[in-house]
Amino acid sequence: MCVIAALLALVVRRGSPEAALLLVLGATAVVLLALAESLKILMDFLSRLAKESGLPQELFIPLYKTIGIALVVKLGGSLCRDAGESALSSAVETAGAVCALLAALPLLRAVLELLLELMR
Repeated sequence: MCVIAALLALVVRRGSPEAALLLVLGATAVVLLALAESLKILMDFLSRLAKESGLPQELFIPLYKTIGIALVVKLGGSLCRDAGESALSSAVETAGAVCALLAALPLLRAVLELLLELMR
């Protein structure tokens, strides 16, 4: 579906760049909706893995958030690039990196506490 949408966008872009962008956005939405069930299966597995590992659930929440941020940033950056806005794409990617680090901060703090405890 993505390849067909890309080819159609390439043809439509000559006459109407706005329509090509809307076509790409529509195809992206359809593909993401089609992935919803697969993402649910993956999240169920990760939840089971977290429960059976014996580690506190709070340690996995930053990981889930960081994965979500990475996916959104990848998609947002690509859409900005497709729209011809490379500066916006760079800004989205930079903001995403900062947000991912902030989301992972509780995990980094836990690692730091563990290291400090081991050093004592």
